[in-house]
Amino acid sequence: MIGLRGSARRTRRRAGALAGVVTMLLAGVAVLVAGTAQAAAGCTVTYAVSNQWQGGFGANVNVTNLGDPIRGGWRLTWTFPSGQRVTQAWNATVTASGSNVTAANVGYNADIATNATVSFGFNGTWSGTNTDPASFALNGVACTGGVGPTTAPPTTPPPTTPPPTTPPPSGDAMAAVAAMQPGWNLGNSLDAVGPDETAWGNPRITEALLDNVRAQGFRSIRIPVTWSAHLGGAPGYAIEAAYLNRVKEVVDWALADGFYVMINIHHDSWQWINTMPTDRAGVLAKYNAIWTQLSTAFRASSSKLVFESVNEPQFTGSSGDAQNAALLNELNTSFHRIVRGSGGNNATRLLVLPTLHTSSDQARVDELAATFTALNDRNLIATVHYYGYWPFSVNVAGGTHFDATAQKDLTDSFDRVHSAFVARGIPVIVGEYGLLGFDSSTGTIEQGEKLKFFEYFGWYARTKKLTTMLWDNGQHLGRTSFQWSDPELIAQIRSSWTTRSGTASTDLVFSARAGAVTARTITLNPNGTTFQGLRHGSTDLAQGTDYTVSGNQLTLTAAALTRLHGNRAYGVNATLHARFSAGVPWRIDVRTHDRPILSDATGTTASFAIPTQFRGDQLATMEARYADGSNAGPHNWTSYKEFDRAFKPDYAGNSIALTPAFFAEVNDNSPVTLTFHFWSGERVTYKVTRSGTAVTGATA
Repeated sequence: MIGLRGSARRTRRRAGALAGVVTMLLAGVAVLVAGTAQAAAGCTVTYAVSNQWQGGFGANVNVTNLGDPIRGGWRLTWTFPSGQRVTQAWNATVTASGSNVTAANVGYNADIATNATVSFGFNGTWSGTNTDPASFALNGVACTGGVGPTTAPPTTPPPTTPPPTTPPPSGDAMAAVAAMQPGWNLGNSLDAVGPDETAWGNPRITEALLDNVRAQGFRSIRIPVTWSAHLGGAPGYAIEAAYLNRVKEVVDWALADGFYVMINIHHDSWQWINTMPTDRAGVLAKYNAIWTQLSTAFRASSSKLVFESVNEPQFTGSSGDAQNAALLNELNTSFHRIVRGSGGNNATRLLVLPTLHTSSDQARVDELAATFTALNDRNLIATVHYYGYWPFSVNVAGGTHFDATAQKDLTDSFDRVHSAFVARGIPVIVGEYGLLGFDSSTGTIEQGEKLKFFEYFGWYARTKKLTTMLWDNGQHLGRTSFQWSDPELIAQIRSSWTTRSGTASTDLVFSARAGAVTARTITLNPNGTTFQGLRHGSTDLAQGTDYTVSGNQLTLTAAALTRLHGNRAYGVNATLHARFSAGVPWRIDVRTHDRPILSDATGTTASFAIPTQFRGDQLATMEARYADGSNAGPHNWTSYKEFDRAFKPDYAGNSIALTPAFFAEVNDNSPVTLTFHFWSGERVTYKVTRSGTAVTGATA
């Protein structure tokens, strides 16, 4: 889910004030219009914080429909005022982007009869304060307490300046965007919230960095820029000269390297633009002032400089989807008018417009498509972001594999934007992509499953003619070393730009040292290529003797594995590479293991680690259940906890840590049975009990 990562990926969590258990009654009026008839609608919402602990809380929400029956589905939206984040939910599907939250029905509660109530709950995180939402909207209508006819439409008026009726002369925008592939994000630098580009820990940008990015084969670079700390006061909102000059310097370096370059208004989206529902004039004045100054500053710049109106637009306290769409349309249209009216190269410059939250949901795509139709400008580009199917992207709820469900989430997303834009001749840029688990560690997702995601992502984006820009906040390419933290990953990404690569059902082949070595079979995924053989180092393995192939089933013989395991030391004994007719080879680690051994331990909720002899194995996931079988810990709608957030293996330190976030949602004096799932297929159980801040652990 794109939106569920919130702003934590590239920002610092915003603070708020501690709130206790508060119940709010809110009611709303809505009208459904059909011809001239008006249907009565209204609702009450009870929001109650059921429990709260340091950094976390639980809440229950009751939605009562006071109007005509709702059939076929409902959506409840609200905005967290203190930067809270929903981490799990039950009886509803909850997604979020920044502070904006949407709860939608699940299959069994799609209908709400008159005076009937649906209930759902969730757990979340908070920092500083846990202020309750001020308002809710049901199916896009603000709640106010009565039942009656429709209120006025969204307050945002249509643009005062009509869009041009004749598109400006231009080249081929589709061809230009195709020439931008592949792209890279210079994240957590000029977009950092703070005094300068080093505020979030990255060093100053250098020409050498950009030279090295270009040498890696990237053809476009997105340079996110946050302006809020560098603006003067109203009415001019003058951009600090030194900061603007620094941005221009970096842009000029990138243009000199031959990049297509994209700049934008970045984290301002959640810092102040999001207040537009309650401060439309103030937000629009500041937003327009920034783009007026940028249009002037870059008026003569190369046509390879591209402007993006705003990153991940979002609104707090709006009346719902309709107003959100109107506000974003006003921002995008105003941006378009200002840039086009500034003349010079801006008259035909490529301009990038996002969907709400840069979401690829159908409703958001349709809203942006309507803006494109109204503007009638052939030099516009649509943009969305993609961070994968959420359970897989963060390794929670058993989402350990890039399986058919995760694949479908990707293909559905890309199909929607292709149909709405590319099929109409409107280019699309996936302005950011990656996996959300990378926020914790690039090892949150198992290496082979991670590689399969990026291989498939690159291929399917290419088939749908989408240009993609890798999000890199410093975790991939070293900003001063110019070395990739994971060479195998970038090799797979780079290969996907032009071709497919063969993969397999796994990159791990285990044999237990406690038993005899036997043949092992894995499934090859040729992905349109042809399997050509297995290699160990520089030596080709012999088909028929070392391995056999039947259809897509590759079997390593017992004799070959016995030789490859050698003295059968725990861990990787040999690395094979399956070679295909195209793309990069598929690595297969031949590993010796035995059942991991966990030992008793004591500690605190702030520091608890289970002594673990991994014995050559690797941890895939962890389940947590109480004695009655109910789920324990965070995300209690599933027994499978989030990798790196609830538990963290330390292979060098021979331990598995259970985090404070895990114990924050464990009941006092209620033993929890943990089941650790390892990639070999081994499962090991362990029991922990929290008593206040003390924790004891014992083998089960």
